[in-house]
Amino acid sequence: MRLTFLGTGTSFGVPQIGCGCDVCRSADPRDRRTRSGAVVETAGGTRLLIDTPPELRLQLVAAGIASVDAVLFTHEHADHIHGIDDLRAVTVHRDGPLCLYGEQPTLDTLRVRFPYIFDAAFRPLPGTTRPEARLVTIAPGTPFHVRETPILPIAVPHGRASVVGYRVGDLAYITDAKLLPASALAALRGVRVLVLNALLRRAHPTHLSIDEAVATAKAVGAERTYFTHLTHDNFHAALAAELPAGIMPAHDGLVVELPDSPRS
Repeated sequence: MRLTFLGTGTSFGVPQIGCGCDVCRSADPRDRRTRSGAVVETAGGTRLLIDTPPELRLQLVAAGIASVDAVLFTHEHADHIHGIDDLRAVTVHRDGPLCLYGEQPTLDTLRVRFPYIFDAAFRPLPGTTRPEARLVTIAPGTPFHVRETPILPIAVPHGRASVVGYRVGDLAYITDAKLLPASALAALRGVRVLVLNALLRRAHPTHLSIDEAVATAKAVGAERTYFTHLTHDNFHAALAAELPAGIMPAHDGLVVELPDSPRS
């Protein structure tokens, strides 16, 4: 299995507009963070896109990814869905619509914000295109399949929003969580690679702080944990140097390989 981090930044991205801090001016490419999204590719060749952030076109081009088999939405916030129109370049080469999976509140938001995609009465003019997609409702705790791949959606709290993370085999991707409830910890038991949001040094009302994310990663006990949804609070290199063994910051373009052998 292969995980590609398309983007690892918070909703502002890094550098932030109008900010002249040292991180925003850093020459280290790992300190430049687009909005969070990822691609998971299974050993069987199923390719899953997690979220459609605003920079999706640039992210997929940079990663050399031209096709996906499904999109898994975590929630309806703008930094996780507003690149959805870039799916046109994916669906134009498909024989049928691309399935977009998400909780009902997320799918309802997609219908409202992007009616030209999901309104059956709207048809593109000849010579124009729109993403050809089908919305599929999921429920936390109820597995579903994309091709041969079983996927488990996991509910996590994020202020007023309803958010799901996803477990695909030995990999789990959790973003925009304030904490992991007991049900989520149980669902994550035995994962080898965990992706977890870690927003700021200080506490935040809807996101794990870095210290909270470290404690949460230790509670899950994955072999490797990668932090995403990071801000300009930290240089990548400095944060990597201070985190405990087995916990590290991700960066845009990072590729993580998971062996197919069972965990020892």
